[in-house]
Amino acid sequence: MTIRGHDFYILIQHHMKALLGVDWGIVFWTGTAFLIVFFLLKKFAWSSILKALEERAQGIENALNEAENAKKEMAKLKAGNEALLREAREERDVILREAKSMKDAIVSEAKNKAQEESARLLESARLEIENQKKAAITELKNYVANLSIDVAENVLREKLSDADKQSALNNKLLSDISKN
Repeated sequence: MTIRGHDFYILIQHHMKALLGVDWGIVFWTGTAFLIVFFLLKKFAWSSILKALEERAQGIENALNEAENAKKEMAKLKAGNEALLREAREERDVILREAKSMKDAIVSEAKNKAQEESARLLESARLEIENQKKAAITELKNYVANLSIDVAENVLREKLSDADKQSALNNKLLSDISKN
């Protein structure tokens, strides 16, 4: 069976009328069912739905507040960490300065001790040289004195070998002693 153009047109019109037409019975029952479902939902479910939505909104608000508080706490911790880091750096600098001053003091003390020891050794060497010099001079004087005595003794022996010369020398020595 084939549908001709005119029959097709009638068929379309019939379906269009059914689709676009208003069936008041269906409208009534649909409206009634909607109102019944609406009143049942309002009476039994609406308050729990609104409560769930409020709890959800409150949970979101609490989470946002906690996030803000956590952000503030992190800022405080960061500031505290920076302060601790700054304090640690200052303490490190103080320790380094103290260590440097201690090193300088130790080096200075070692230099002073070395200079004092050097001066003491030099003074000791100078005193030893002076003592050696005095001992050498004394020994030389004694040697010269002994030599002079030997020479004088030899000269006197020669001069005093004669009795007249000896008597004249004794008189001269006595006169010299009496003058003093």
